[in-house]
Amino acid sequence: MSDTALFIVDMQVGNFSEPAPIYKGDELLAKVKNLITRARCAQIPIFYVQNNGGSGDPDAYGTPGWEIHPSISPVEGDVVVQKQAPDAFHETNLHRELESIGIEKLVIAGLQTEYCIDTTCRRAFSLGYKVLLVKDAHSTWDSQSFTAKQIIEHHNQVLGGWFVTLKNEREIEF
Repeated sequence: MSDTALFIVDMQVGNFSEPAPIYKGDELLAKVKNLITRARCAQIPIFYVQNNGGSGDPDAYGTPGWEIHPSISPVEGDVVVQKQAPDAFHETNLHRELESIGIEKLVIAGLQTEYCIDTTCRRAFSLGYKVLLVKDAHSTWDSQSFTAKQIIEHHNQVLGGWFVTLKNEREIEF
């Protein structure tokens, strides 16, 4: 049994929909699909983190936008963790689930760079996990001050070296 798990964070239909789809959404889906395929071949546990957005949010709980994107849907044996905060560990059973199967290393990809990805990476580090952030497989939207590309680059720089190890999707080996 491996001590590594793949984390897919908030890759939900509503985040890829018009009128405001996530930055480079099709490319992100392809990279995450590649990670999932490689993880499955190596029998690495896959954890999907699914945000329960509020009414009117693109990922509002129970709406079509809340569903995990069909191109990367979980299969039997995958774990789906529901969350209501940017931190995937906050008020969830995630840490206990990981401990119960001996997970020490997390490979993280998904959404949203400056919220759920950043917060989950920092919390995982604080809980003692070795975190590998897939630096070209997380995304966000433009803000009023910065482009999505700038936000992604900034968070890779801030998180890298202290909280996470950074690798491109093609460099990930399970």
